[in-house]
Parts: sequence; structure tokens; C-alpha cells
Amino acid sequence: QVQLVESGGGLVQAGGSLRLSCAASGHTFTSYTIDWFRQAPGKERKFVAGIIWSGDSTYYDDSVKGRFTISRDNAKSTVYLQMNTLTPEDTAVYYCAARYRNTSNYEYWGQGTQVTVSS
Repeated sequence: QVQLVESGGGLVQAGGSLRLSCAASGHTFTSYTIDWFRQAPGKERKFVAGIIWSGDSTYYDDSVKGRFTISRDNAKSTVYLQMNTLTPEDTAVYYCAARYRNTSNYEYWGQGTQVTVSS
């Protein structure tokens, strides 16, 4: 069983930065690929960024490429999402999700953290 808890959200002005954290429990953390999603009110949940279980590869939605960076610290069982040059369109609840290695099923989800970007 893997438990995920997001943190680091808040209110920031356009052009600013935030660093989100996804802390995981469970001694098999290193076997899981971790992806970030976001959902704005009235909109569908969308993929943002991901990092594979080995940490050797990352991938991003085009809307955040060059601005967001995903990383993981296996010693701390934590995945980070560094968000720079934020815009109001980045406003959403951000969730992290875990899937076992290269499987497609997201077995675990966090509760989400709110990110609000003011203009």
C-alpha cells in the first residue's frame, strides 16, 4: 500500500514560482512511476508531468515544458514539481498519482493541493 500526500500549494503572483511536493509512504516507493495532474473548476483533469520509476526519464505536457521541472528524491520518498513563470492558467488543484513501474493503471492518488496564480 502506497499513501501519497501533496503539499506546497498556495497563492502566487503571475511570473512567480512554487515547489510542490508529493510525499509517499511504503517501502516500494522506488518501484512506482509518479505523475502530476491538475484540475481547474469545471474542467477535466489533465496530465502535467511525470517521472518514471527508475528516475531516468521525465515527460511534460506542452503547456508546462520549459517552466516546470519534475524530480524525485528516493531517500526521502518524495517527488517534486518545481513550477516557474506561473500564469493564471496554471491555477488548479494539483494531484500526484502512482502507477507500478510502466503499468498504465494509477493505483494511488493524493488528496490534492491548491495552486492559485493571480494576474
